[in-house]
Amino acid sequence: MQKTIQSIIAATSQVILGKEQQIKLALACILARGHLLIEDQPGMGKTTLAHTLAQVLGLAFRRVQFTNDLLPTDVLGVSVYDAHISQFQFHAGPIFTNVLLADEINRATPKTQSALLEAMEEQQVTLDGKTYPLPNPFFVIATQNPKQHIGTFPLPESQLDRFLMRIEIGYPDYQSERLLLQTQNSTISAKPLHPCIDAATLLQMQQQISEIHVSEPLLDYLQALIQYSRNTYAVGLSPRAGLALKQCAQAWAAIHGRDYATPEDIQTVLSSVVEHRLASPSGEGQAQQIATQMLQSVAIA
Repeated sequence: MQKTIQSIIAATSQVILGKEQQIKLALACILARGHLLIEDQPGMGKTTLAHTLAQVLGLAFRRVQFTNDLLPTDVLGVSVYDAHISQFQFHAGPIFTNVLLADEINRATPKTQSALLEAMEEQQVTLDGKTYPLPNPFFVIATQNPKQHIGTFPLPESQLDRFLMRIEIGYPDYQSERLLLQTQNSTISAKPLHPCIDAATLLQMQQQISEIHVSEPLLDYLQALIQYSRNTYAVGLSPRAGLALKQCAQAWAAIHGRDYATPEDIQTVLSSVVEHRLASPSGEGQAQQIATQMLQSVAIA
């Protein structure tokens, strides 16, 4: 599995230049069966990262541009009456895919945002009293502009908690940006990417991730972090967040060729897993401090 993972990272790095750490975090999220939220300024490569990951993983991909006039049916689908057979026919929306890119998700109204809740949690869609299963695997990769930008609707806590991880891409380093400027990104973005794996292989890898060993002392450390959050912040980490932290640590261990997780794995993914769950909606400056505060305050068991 290690060789396959390295090939995925290398292929993605051909397009997303100088961002190996962010690529690894995004891949860890997918290997841990989670949804990913990418928050950054416009033009930083958020959409490109999502599309590239879908390509190299061999997954079906659909993109929906979220706007304030987008309706839930534009995402989920709609039932239309067919006079020839005298009954309603369901026309599936773009959510029926392996990877749904919800581009600029916080530009849509809360009603449309909430249309994703059932799909993200239960991998199904219910419309007009009927339930339709989504493909397996299924991921939502959402991009989000900073909250202070005009025309955004903050994601509620229930929506944020369904994202396994939140990452930022950040500005490129000097050499990567120079290469970007020299090529105008045309040759890079146009470079054909061949899938490194397919959906069936990804499902097998996800199963292997769940079997990465997590020792009892490591679970003690994990629970200490969870308990600290509940004693310190207005709303602490939920049981779902605790599972997310464990799964991401297992995925990070696998990415680095180990069949067991360590405290360092938890510490590496902690920021991406907990900060969007614990930061208050108005606490823009607090988010980056949360993981640091937790790690400084909780000793390794």
